[in-house]
Amino acid sequence: MAFRVTPTINIGGTKIQPTAVIIIPIWIILSSSVIIYNNYLYNTLEFKFPVFLVTWHLIFATLGTRFLARTTHLLDAAKETKLSRDVYIRSILPIAVLFCGSLVLSNKAYLYLSVSFIQMLKAFNPVAILLISFAMRMQDPSRRLLVIVLTISFGVCLASYGELHFNLIGFIIQSLAVAFEASRLVMIEILLKGMKMDPLASLHWYAPPCALLTLTLLPFVEGLTPILTAVSHIGFGHLFANAMTAFLLNVAAVWLVGVSGGLVLTLAGVFKDILLITGSVLIFGSTITPIQVIGYSIALVGLVVFKTSRKA
Repeated sequence: MAFRVTPTINIGGTKIQPTAVIIIPIWIILSSSVIIYNNYLYNTLEFKFPVFLVTWHLIFATLGTRFLARTTHLLDAAKETKLSRDVYIRSILPIAVLFCGSLVLSNKAYLYLSVSFIQMLKAFNPVAILLISFAMRMQDPSRRLLVIVLTISFGVCLASYGELHFNLIGFIIQSLAVAFEASRLVMIEILLKGMKMDPLASLHWYAPPCALLTLTLLPFVEGLTPILTAVSHIGFGHLFANAMTAFLLNVAAVWLVGVSGGLVLTLAGVFKDILLITGSVLIFGSTITPIQVIGYSIALVGLVVFKTSRKA
């Protein structure tokens, strides 16, 4: 399901096509900003309503993707993909449910764990993907893959052992978020094979059903308090800026896929994770132990080997 076409922006009749030198730093900044911004809202401003925030992001994305579809060529992939009602129900909706679960759980984890520790736990994603792929017989186990699984697992376990403020509830929530995200990626390979689905086109299809699902769950899990107090608690400025940052990240991801090769994408992701961990220490005062540094470094080695071997 590769999508390697670099989109352009048309401003005043002039076509602008961002290069890797421009888009990679933008993607890293936006990706880091979304996570740090969300954590700031949850723990500094004490707006502890992740389901509401995810719902707001999804509503914003639903409107934003439709605006871009009408005014730009960024969503040509979505326009070219003809989905029947049957395909939408069998393929898009199951993936949307997994996407929704991943978003809600990963945001919920910030109420219990530091940004730095969550990034370390996310290094386990490739292992979850491999285990699910093995279970569904999509990929055959090999000595190389077994070494990768053991390397990443050992590194993440070491990083978890070194966490000074370990919280079991947060750990379980983040582990479930990893499971949902890994399942989503595997299901995309199964259900949407051959379709042109870049990050923005995917958001165009997934955001509406996800927004409807989280909006339905919101009164039962967080009540009406966040709806009634969001503007007075954190201000509309923060709500808009936070959602816009998340939306722009998906726009940047379209260009990132178009201008970067597998190794560049992997290294950019690793640099972003290191930047986030550093930012968590500097901005939120998170504490990282030497054991965690060693454990995370080991996991990163396995992560780079895994991603570069898949892109090769």
